[in-house]
This record gives sequence, structure tokens and C-alpha cells, in this order.
Amino acid sequence: MFTDSPIFAGMDEFKEISSIHNPWVRKVLSLRVKSRERRATGLFVLEGERELQLAIKGGYTIETLFFCPEIMPATGFRALRQALAPTAVCMVVSEEVYTRMAYRGNTQGVLAIGQSRDHSLEHLVLSGNNPLILVAEAPEKPGNIGALLRTADAAALDAVIIANPKTDLYNPNTIRSSVGCLFTTQVGTGTTREVMHYLREHHCRIFCAALTASRPYTDVDFSGACAIVVGTESEGLSDEWLQQSDQNIIIPMGGQIDSMNVSVSAAILIFEARRQRRQHA
Repeated sequence: MFTDSPIFAGMDEFKEISSIHNPWVRKVLSLRVKSRERRATGLFVLEGERELQLAIKGGYTIETLFFCPEIMPATGFRALRQALAPTAVCMVVSEEVYTRMAYRGNTQGVLAIGQSRDHSLEHLVLSGNNPLILVAEAPEKPGNIGALLRTADAAALDAVIIANPKTDLYNPNTIRSSVGCLFTTQVGTGTTREVMHYLREHHCRIFCAALTASRPYTDVDFSGACAIVVGTESEGLSDEWLQQSDQNIIIPMGGQIDSMNVSVSAAILIFEARRQRRQHA
């Protein structure tokens, strides 16, 4: 079918899928839709050339690659294939099959199954003794988590920690909204108590974004080891965090509302911290 093309000359043997009823199609759909399946297997689906390149760069193990030659240029495919481990299985799929498997409308004709990681706090590696960490308490929306990870990558944070996670890190919406930054950012998860213990163990001051007992974020010194902690837009941070906060911080508002989207607020606070750190460098 497809593998007669010169695209595949001199490359390993490929399996071909032309039916949407193929078991591999069902596997991809199950991993894409069911968080229970992702947790049970330790696998997830990612799609798009950029996301796949970032996953490879981040050291993720890619088990299976699906490529649609009717969509993706041969040169792009060959570069991806050469970057994968020899154990990775490659599948050539028809455009109909790819459209069935894909979560997004425009992902360059390539998707893959990768192995998820253990995000326990003990696996985080902080560089130096002056880390800058973002903590998000109980975020529920995958899109918000993805946006936070994108900001974290842009600011080169040491880590993002999700306290009391309510959703799957490998939800397709998280990967999509992070534009692959899930794979380039250190991410840890734990209970609130575990996260607090971790921060104290690493001598991080805790700055909680809150409306009460707060100082404007521009009046706070972020130059030392610290964690910026944000809550959900609807409920904010729990009392447990507020009681352990070294200083509550606030972004002064000039309009009629008293809060912004959590990812926007986090970005403002993070880049102020980065600005201060550059001045003290």
C-alpha cells in the first residue's frame, strides 16, 4: 500500500493500517479518551510534530509512531524516525485512519503512544540552592494546567508542582494547551502536606496568591528560593496553604473584578520574580 513509496527506502519494515476497525485504532482511542486506561497502562497519546519532538528531547520513551504519508512530508517523518529508539514500532496509516485516531484537526499527520512518567516529588531535580517553583493547588481544567506549563517553560522555572491533582497530566487537552511543554518542564505531584514538606525541606519561602492579608506582588522579594502558590479561580487557595504562607501576595486590580484567569495571574507573578532575579544576578 504505502510502503512501496521511495519514502521508506532503506528503512525498517513498517506495519500498515488501512481499516478504522484495526485494534491499534481502538487502543489509541481508548488511551485518548479514558484516564483510567492511561493510569492502568502507563501510556498516553500525543500528536503533532512539535509535541513529538519535545517529548523526544525531554527523554520520553515513545513506544509506537503512527505516520500518515498523505499528510506529513517524508523528510519530517524520516527525521522523527531517526530520533526514536530502535525499539519503537512504526505504523503507516491511511488518511481515514489517521483522521479517526487524531484528537486535533491539524497535527501534521503524526501521532504516537508514549510512556508516562512518575511525577512523585522525590524525582524532581532542582538546580542550585535558589529554585523558583510554581505550585498550583487542585487545578481541575486541563487547559489551565497546560497554560501554566507553557508559562513555566517560557520562564525556565525549576519545577511546577501540582498539589492535590484533580485531573490527569496526560489528558490530551493538557498536552495540547501546553504545546508540548509538559515534556520540557519538571512536574511533580503530591498532597498539600507532601508539597509543603518538600518546599520547607528545600528552604523555599511560600508566597500565596490571595485576597486577604496580602501585599502587592511588586513589593515582595522573590530573589531567594521561593514557591509561588496559586489556587483555582472559583475557590482560591485552601486555609491549609494560607496558614503556612510566608507572605500572601496580590495583583492590584483596576476594574470591577477581583481576580483573573489562574494562568494569567501566575504568569504575571512568575515574570516579576524573574525580573527581580535578573536584577540581583
